[in-house]
Amino acid sequence: MAAIKQCLILAAGNGRRIATVSGNDPKPLVPVRGTPLLEHALLSAQQAGIEKFFVVVGYRGDAIRRWFDSSGFEVPVTWIENVHYQRDNGVSVLQAKGLLHDPFLLLMSDHLFESQTAERLLHRSISHDEVILAVDRKIHTVFDLEDATKVRLDGEHIVDIGKAIASYDALDTGMFLCGPAIFEKLESAKVNGSCSLSDGMRKLARQRRFRAFDIGTAHWQDVDTPETLAYAESIFDKYFRNNPVSGRFARV
Repeated sequence: MAAIKQCLILAAGNGRRIATVSGNDPKPLVPVRGTPLLEHALLSAQQAGIEKFFVVVGYRGDAIRRWFDSSGFEVPVTWIENVHYQRDNGVSVLQAKGLLHDPFLLLMSDHLFESQTAERLLHRSISHDEVILAVDRKIHTVFDLEDATKVRLDGEHIVDIGKAIASYDALDTGMFLCGPAIFEKLESAKVNGSCSLSDGMRKLARQRRFRAFDIGTAHWQDVDTPETLAYAESIFDKYFRNNPVSGRFARV
């Protein structure tokens, strides 16, 4: 299988729950240790081996693009506009339909992760009609468990996913390795023009095409609220000190 070098990042939401600390800024520009969340994602993914990025923007997308243009980064980024950013996140993924024809890494702009974890995920073998989700079995070490998306496993297969499922074995880390058939599944999951990623993943799960990749002892953290932002700041030096936030993108 050819090396996977493309990444889709979702950065379209309005960040309503973190607005008390972000002000009018879009959530992807909220800083953790002085560095915008989106920059954390871009740098860590590049260190993992990604060479080309597709970033879906919506709320204040103009501000995100201005930040990027003034940052001095010289990497290939294709900006994708989601005018329906108020809808569920599956709609943001669907904006990239027609642009990504080979397997790709899918990331959330508001998640911190270790680049080594993404690199290991990128080396998994995947077919055109599969998705592999990086999952965390360390359930009781996760901050704000109630808000986390849960998954139920049957061996390496994920059989259910959602925030409210009663029985679960692991948590969704927000890192997906996707075959391009994900777009077909999300389209088929739409109701009244909207669908979540989990809606599409449940369809794949029923076909046994949704697999889990256990991150083991690695760490991740989503940043959705002032509380999770404060927590991310408090654990950064312990768990993410090797992330490349102090550097810049390699010249291309």
